[in-house]
Amino acid sequence: MNYTLHQLQVFLKVSEKQSITKAAEELFLTQPAVSIQLKNFQDQFSIPLTEVVGRQLFVTDFGKEIAVAAQKIIDEVAAINYKTLAYEGMLSGRLKISVVSTGKYVMPYFLSSFMHNNKGIDLNMDVTNKAKVVKSLEKNEVDFALVSVLPTHLKIERVALMENKLFFVGGTKRKIDSRLSRRKMFETLPLIYREQGSATRNAMERFISGHGFPVRKKIELTSNEAVKQAVIAGLGYSIMPLIGIKNDLKNKDLQIIRMQGLPISTTWNLIWLSSKKHSPVATAFLEYIKGEKEKIIQEHFNWFQDIG
Repeated sequence: MNYTLHQLQVFLKVSEKQSITKAAEELFLTQPAVSIQLKNFQDQFSIPLTEVVGRQLFVTDFGKEIAVAAQKIIDEVAAINYKTLAYEGMLSGRLKISVVSTGKYVMPYFLSSFMHNNKGIDLNMDVTNKAKVVKSLEKNEVDFALVSVLPTHLKIERVALMENKLFFVGGTKRKIDSRLSRRKMFETLPLIYREQGSATRNAMERFISGHGFPVRKKIELTSNEAVKQAVIAGLGYSIMPLIGIKNDLKNKDLQIIRMQGLPISTTWNLIWLSSKKHSPVATAFLEYIKGEKEKIIQEHFNWFQDIG
């Protein structure tokens, strides 16, 4: 056996994503590069690690066992690196955060200086919908989660970061009859929703059902970016977080359609399990957030406060 750490990392990502394309995206490699590394790794085993059925890649039972072993090896290598940095007097370790989809426009700004000042820390930030974020927190897979709707079935602690505002938006290529009532807008205009499990979708549905508005046509898309592009293209209208459409408003690709009852206002919260025993890295990050959040908001989100 003469496999490399890089081959282990590539195989582990392929087994996690069950896709060479998605693994390449996550590793910032080309698909051919991932395929070559996977082949070189496979050549060292007489038993298949993966198999392709139809056009879908699957990891074999043997491959799953190798993936578990690969994860242990990679974790041990990381531990060696962290111990070396610790002896050099640097804060070291891994910070794991799960973030709701729209939080990707927020969380990096609360991480940037902390990561820059602590070069011995590795960051794992998973961006997904609210349901999966809460599940990863519940399973103790992460140190922190960023959500705009607090889970009620978990005992958590939190730090409120900043306001989250949701507006009714449309593209600028088509004009809406200004004489239409709110009810008529929702009854006649095609509406674009996020997928089930999204906090943005839940907020949108609560607003519509709470006012008893009928909906004629629904379109469902699985990311905030997909919804935004569909709205810009004129496919429909949606209730969207302001934080993700700054440049599109500035470029006049999107417009806010003012109506009574909007914006919906919630708060982004950094949350963690009450029973969580934080690592030194997580503790340091929490102290950093508490001390620096107001400065970060003023520096990067001043524009956000002026739109209401």
